Amino acid sequence: MLDSLILILFMISGAAAGWLGVDLLPEQQLIRIPNLEQLTWILAAVGAAAGLVAGLVFGYLRKTLMQQVRSMPTDLLVSRAVGLILGLLVANLLLAPILLLPLPWEVVFVKPLAAVVSNVFFGVSGYNLAEVHGRTLLRLFNPTSTEALLVAEGVLLPASAKILDTSVIIDGRIRGLLDSGLLEGQVIVAQSVIDELQALADSSNAEKRGRGRRGLKLLSELREQYGRRLVVNTTRYQGKGVDDKLLELTADTGGTLLTADYNLAKVAEVKALKVLNLSELVIALRPEVQPGDELPIKIARDGKEADQGVGYLDDGTMVVVEGARGRIGERLPVVVTGAMQNPTGRIVFARTDSSQTPAESTASAVPGPTTTKRKAKPKAAPPKPEAGSPS
Repeated sequence: MLDSLILILFMISGAAAGWLGVDLLPEQQLIRIPNLEQLTWILAAVGAAAGLVAGLVFGYLRKTLMQQVRSMPTDLLVSRAVGLILGLLVANLLLAPILLLPLPWEVVFVKPLAAVVSNVFFGVSGYNLAEVHGRTLLRLFNPTSTEALLVAEGVLLPASAKILDTSVIIDGRIRGLLDSGLLEGQVIVAQSVIDELQALADSSNAEKRGRGRRGLKLLSELREQYGRRLVVNTTRYQGKGVDDKLLELTADTGGTLLTADYNLAKVAEVKALKVLNLSELVIALRPEVQPGDELPIKIARDGKEADQGVGYLDDGTMVVVEGARGRIGERLPVVVTGAMQNPTGRIVFARTDSSQTPAESTASAVPGPTTTKRKAKPKAAPPKPEAGSPS
């Protein structure tokens, strides 16, 4: 509706300019024209066509500008606007003496030309400088702050915003990271992530509905706990899915994408974006287990291969124990023989302690009946010979 109205207004303006433009022609030309009314209609039609073309170009530029404004973060939009205003102010201050100069009629066009050139040059310069060096504005707002000075000089890097993925919110471990103070800076939740959580909460599938409600409840609790530190970005980005919109938001804000999705993390790394994979962080914080370490492991189930049992460490790492098949529920001393790391986690391989066999462990665990040995009777001494008897 608005586009059609813009086209109509441009066409009417063009037709009116063509219709009234006949009066601007020299009188000598008007005298030579046999049919002045026909010329008027021709100029009006040409003006309407030119207005139609101008309206189409203006509509395209308007859509492009509005799309960029909607997809641009608020802080970036404000900084660019401030830079543009400062650039135009400097341009007009420098232009004032030139406009007051008395110039001859032959070079009077220098004034409007200088006005256009100076406004464009300084406006674009202020726009670009505010985008690149916007942090130096901290000096203007808080010049006595040491931290502001360090940030403005580039010595101290400001904490980057953390952009939450849907997987991290549903996982729930983001609360522990925030409570422990490991994450600094603003926490940004995109509107597309909230929409995805709402769609999951309204799903007919009980499992998806539970995950969506758990994620929305966590966001509500984080809002109450951290207040304005949790920011909801309402920018509507263009993209096929939530992942594409999160990548665009990360690129525009310069923040760090926090996710538990392995594929999304790799795509962000390919695009040279800051990303923190929660699964890799958990793996990095696990205690190291070296070959030769002795651990007590409780066997939870039998393994896939023959003579294997499976147990778990306190952090959830799976331990495959050789020689532990059929010993479910027993806590055995094992010796670590190796470990394997993959993108989803870590697997530790071990063997039972050879110093204690199953028979020995059973015998030591269950005391058997005690047995006693009979004492051997002492042998009788030979009889002594009687007196007077031959020896």
